[in-house]
Amino acid sequence: MNQKMKIAVFASGSGSNFAAIEEACRTGELNAEIVLMVTNKPDAFVVERAEKGSIPVATFRPKDFETKDAYEESILHALQEAGAEWLVLAGYMRLVGPVLLTAYPSRIVNIHPSLLPSFPGKDAIGKAVAHGVKVTGVTVHLVDEGMDTGQILAQHAVRVVDGNPDKTAEAIHAVEHDLYKETLNELFSR
Repeated sequence: MNQKMKIAVFASGSGSNFAAIEEACRTGELNAEIVLMVTNKPDAFVVERAEKGSIPVATFRPKDFETKDAYEESILHALQEAGAEWLVLAGYMRLVGPVLLTAYPSRIVNIHPSLLPSFPGKDAIGKAVAHGVKVTGVTVHLVDEGMDTGQILAQHAVRVVDGNPDKTAEAIHAVEHDLYKETLNELFSR
């Protein structure tokens, strides 16, 4: 098998997608190795998940830096030290800026809980339910300078549970992990 791709996973919350990626790396379902988990929230549950898996954690709080560029320069330094070849966003609730986009051109991937271009940004599931759509889904896309505007790599439709964002979220999470793993495997084998 090919040499494992060295990835850094970025997350801001509970880390369910991080956990799925970590497991897929550990079991060989994903031909990758997580060399760093990056978060902007030191108290996020994803930190505990990473530490449990013996994955190095780098925490960068944006308010500790004078500019977004300074924030991303610090992240970039940690990524370079870890040898990260790809950046995988898994619930990272910040827009990626020019420093990282320039350092990792077409090598930053994100997963989003809607069928983009519909419902970009925060609370996509809540927006879908509020708008009364019957179908939403999951999108895996490359990251560019916009909010959820990069090249779409894969999508999977999910039925909306009428008026119930929690049940809709459960349905979305049920397909996210497999879609992300499959899409990352395709990218890493190119």
